[in-house]
Amino acid sequence: MNKNQCEKLLSDGLDKMGIKLNKKIVGLLLDYLENFYKWNQAYNLSAIRQPEQMVSRHLLDSLALVPFLELFIDNFFRSKRSEEKINLIDIGTGGGLPGLPLAIVFPDINVTLLDSNGKKTRFLFQTAHKLGLENIEIENNRVEKFSPSHEFAIVTSRAFAGLKDMVKGAEHLVADKGEFWAMKGIYPDLELLDCASQAELISAEKLSVPDMLDNTSEVERYLIRLRSKRSTDE
Repeated sequence: MNKNQCEKLLSDGLDKMGIKLNKKIVGLLLDYLENFYKWNQAYNLSAIRQPEQMVSRHLLDSLALVPFLELFIDNFFRSKRSEEKINLIDIGTGGGLPGLPLAIVFPDINVTLLDSNGKKTRFLFQTAHKLGLENIEIENNRVEKFSPSHEFAIVTSRAFAGLKDMVKGAEHLVADKGEFWAMKGIYPDLELLDCASQAELISAEKLSVPDMLDNTSEVERYLIRLRSKRSTDE
């Protein structure tokens, strides 16, 4: 892996997205990418093999959530819950996407990475230890069987099944007034219709994720934010 080239691609991509990160955070993101690349050769964490392509498809894709999470945090601490910690869970996290990059950028929030694949959670344990990330918990479990000691303000996923399954499977994890954040490639009209009886749409945000190996294109991506109708009915 050419770390200098990946650093340039990452820095240029962040500039295009209007996201400012300090050198320490950029360094940790690159360390994560390097470890991901090494483990991917044996553990099949991703079908993408080129580390340069991973910059766009994994790092920048996950970091597209940064502006929305910043706003969520601001709103959270304007409320009367200012002494609480924000808890975020990434379900079906795989190699830690988007949860692990978000944990690097936001060290003051608690991030739980949940996956049922033991090989992938072993990679996550090793990576969190290697990078010295103290705000991460890793759970090797199925989402419907996971019984945490606390609820989560945000339940996110980049590669879960349909929206209906996400809400149904993880409804017990979300706090009152908490949100589901699902990353989707194309706008999920049918999925939204399918889960309309279970959840209300808060917003559908088109994400700008530049393809750093092809400056003429962007990866089509949406952030779908939902709230369970269970919490709105209570």
